[in-house]
Amino acid sequence: MRLPGNGVGKMVQLAMLLALALALSLVESVFLPPLGVPGAKWGLANIVSLLALLWLSLREAALLVGLRVVLTAIFTGTLFGLGFWLSAAGAAAALLVMAVLLRLPGFGLLGISIAGAAGHNLAQLGVYALVVSSAGVFYLLPPLLAVSLLTGSLTGIIVNKLSHYKSKV
Repeated sequence: MRLPGNGVGKMVQLAMLLALALALSLVESVFLPPLGVPGAKWGLANIVSLLALLWLSLREAALLVGLRVVLTAIFTGTLFGLGFWLSAAGAAAALLVMAVLLRLPGFGLLGISIAGAAGHNLAQLGVYALVVSSAGVFYLLPPLLAVSLLTGSLTGIIVNKLSHYKSKV
């Protein structure tokens, strides 16, 4: 189901989703406890990423995710630092994985969300391995995939509940 609207209405929808994604990112980075695995995060902003894939075009969802990554980095003071590049790679991979799986039969929102979380973690590990010039960081893969199962399930359950709502803009 796609959200109705074009022009100003579409911009308002994107702005509202971006504000929600930013708020979730900032809440996660400031208030939520760490998950016990280096680099693991809750991934709450992926709720908005998956909703955007359901409600908007891939292009609009990608714009939303890109703006969220850049603005979160500006607000947290990490723009163009390692954390920014890890976040950008992870967000892009998650979006791509979820977009592909949404178009294939047999995948529900829960599975798509878990796969997106796993894609996010794999991309981050890949970028970090390139930065430190070592494949040794992949020892974190099993615990990160376990965290992906947990966080992706949480995100998928929430998206499944919210996906039936439409904007009235």
